[in-house]
Formats: sequence, structure tokens, C-alpha cells
Amino acid sequence: MIHPPLLEGVWGALAARRGAIVSVERVVDDLRPWSHLVRIPTHHVLAVCEAELGAHPGGLFTGALPVDGYGEDYDFWVEARAATRRDAASGAGSAGGAEAEPTFDDWIRHWVLEVDSQDEYLERLGPERVGELRAKAAPESWLTDQAAYPPDLEAPANRWELAATWGARHLTERVLALDADAVLAGAGVANLTAWLAVADARARGSDVQLTAEIGLWGYDPTPADPFVLNHRNFWRSTMLGDATTVLGALVGGAGATTLACLGGAQVDRHGNVNSTLIPDGPFLVGSGGGNDVASVCAEAIVVALLAPQRTPPDCGYITSPGRAVRALVTDLGTLEKLDPDGELVLTAVPAGPGTIAERIAAARDACGWDLAVASSVAELEAPTARELTALRSWDPRGWFLRGR
Repeated sequence: MIHPPLLEGVWGALAARRGAIVSVERVVDDLRPWSHLVRIPTHHVLAVCEAELGAHPGGLFTGALPVDGYGEDYDFWVEARAATRRDAASGAGSAGGAEAEPTFDDWIRHWVLEVDSQDEYLERLGPERVGELRAKAAPESWLTDQAAYPPDLEAPANRWELAATWGARHLTERVLALDADAVLAGAGVANLTAWLAVADARARGSDVQLTAEIGLWGYDPTPADPFVLNHRNFWRSTMLGDATTVLGALVGGAGATTLACLGGAQVDRHGNVNSTLIPDGPFLVGSGGGNDVASVCAEAIVVALLAPQRTPPDCGYITSPGRAVRALVTDLGTLEKLDPDGELVLTAVPAGPGTIAERIAAARDACGWDLAVASSVAELEAPTARELTALRSWDPRGWFLRGR
């Protein structure tokens, strides 16, 4: 049995030609008391492995089920990513001495190749780390993180915070103008932008709800954790479903007006988004739910830093089509489609310093195409203390707001 919210795992298991090998926290004699949570019938299962913390470094949300859950191990993912970026030829890792940081070869040996059992894997994690992950599954565990990582409320706004604040203001106005039912956000700064916009829209009388592709609807984000799929948010949702319900029925479905707030490695003049690969360059992260959302939402905005490499005239690979993308909100200004079938044009720039002509020129210089300028250009006021406090309270460690 699998507790919602659900992403694509069940569909993957049902689609597997030979069947699925499933790891579980506990094997029981009879699932009928929890039949409403059974998702994969017997004939699709090749084997069941009882493995404590088997989803690590992912988390396990168990709701009211009689089994211990655990939170996601963000630090483990950060460690793995850091190891992939170290070159074995540089002298890092085991060849570099006891104090050297591990290369990815070292990391793979330690966590995969040399591990003979799940018990040994848990020994390498250590009881303290396992205990922290268990504690993280509690509904109010975010209070511990909030106390451990107080936000810096004195620092001036950085580029990502400028983009997030101006994106939230733009999105708030669109929520109110369209009387939107929901906002769905991509990961990273786009997510924080959406959280701030929904809070502000609701303060102004809107009943708009936050939704997430994994199956969340009507959730209230916890402080101290900026991840869109943060398990602590599961406890604070009015509905827990699955990706097919959210992406296939609610976003773009009958009787629902959903706005999207997206990120992306590249955005072109038509609003097309590329988060998959740079032609003749690196593979990025892929679509996730970005294409699903951008293809069916009522309207979308993209939040990004404005730079030539991020804004090619035409994306060499289109992950998400620009049909619904009506604005690109950046640290140097807002670009909008004045004509739904037209190109993005500059409609707003930051207020001071310098002349407005100089600030328009700075935005045009940072854009990868010959950016047209609207006949009337607004000025964007600096983030308020309230806006910065909200953003930094959600992301006190700067995982997204400092571009880590």
C-alpha cells in the first residue's frame, strides 16, 4: 500500500512489462484494513523487500498508518551533487589525503558498491542521522528547523529576491484579475514566488489555493523548508491525491482557472521554456511537470535572472511551449506579451538609481534578443521588509534565494 500524495511511481509499476520489485517498511499478513491505500495488485509484483528507510534519501509519508515515517535527507542529496562536481584528476578524494573531499567515485564506493545490506547502509548513515530523519516526519518538525536556521533579515535584497518579489506582485495581480482558483509552481525560486503571491492574494480577499503536481491541493507551506514537495506540507493540505488528478483534471480541467509560476534554464522571445538540454551543451533536469502545466494552465509567468545565455531568441530545445506564458519577471525588469501571439517586450524596470533610460538599456543589454520596449514602462519598487521576511523565512539557508 502507498499513502498519497502520489507521483508517477504507481504508474511506473503498472506499466512495467515484467513487474515491479517493491521495497516496503513492513510486511504484514493482511492489507484489507488499509485496502483504500492499496495501489499495486499482486500480479504486478515480482518481489517484496522489507527494508527500513528503503526510500532514503527520499522520505516516507505514512499519515496515520502504524509504521514510522521519515523525512527527506536534503543534505545527502547536496553531498552527492557536490561529489559529482569534483574531478578525480584534481587530487581530491581518497588520493588527496584524509582531509580531501570525496570524488563521485569515492561516493559511489562508500554508499553503493561497498554496501552489502540495508543494515550496513543504515550503519553508515549512523543512528543520529536516522533519528533526525525519523523526527522530521512529525507534522510540527518544521519548528525545529525554524529555530535552528533563523533568517537573516538585515541583508539587502539580492538578485533572486528581486525577481521573486516582483514575480509575486505580478502573479498576485493576475490571480485577482482572473479570479484564479489555484496556483501551481515549479521548483526553486518559482515556488517561493508562488507562495508569496498566494499569501498576498488571499490577504486581499481571493480564495486561491496552492496546488502541487505530486497531488497536493489547498496546502499552507511551512516555514524553514523551501522545497515544493516538502513532506511537512502534506499535513497542511486540504486534499491529498495524485499527479493524474492535479495535472490531468484540476489544472486546466473544467471549472478551474489555474495559473502557473515556472522556472527554466532558458526562455525565448515567444515564452518557450527550456529546462531539458542545451544543444551541443549539457543535459539539464528535464520537464518534470513543467510541460503538463504550461500546456494546459490558463496563464503562466516565468521567474528568472535576466542574462543573455538565459534568453536566446529561440530555444534550441522546447520543454514547455510558450502559449500560456504571458510574462517573464526578472531582476532587471518585467517582460510581457502585450499581444498573446506576440513576443515578450519590456514593460517595467526597477526604480532607481540612474535614469529610467539607463535602466531600460541595462535590461536590453542583458537580454539575448533585440528586446522591444513598451510605449509606457513602469517602475518596480524595491522589496519591502515584509516581503523579504516571508521569502527568507521559507528559505533561511538560501538554497534557492542565493542560487545554491
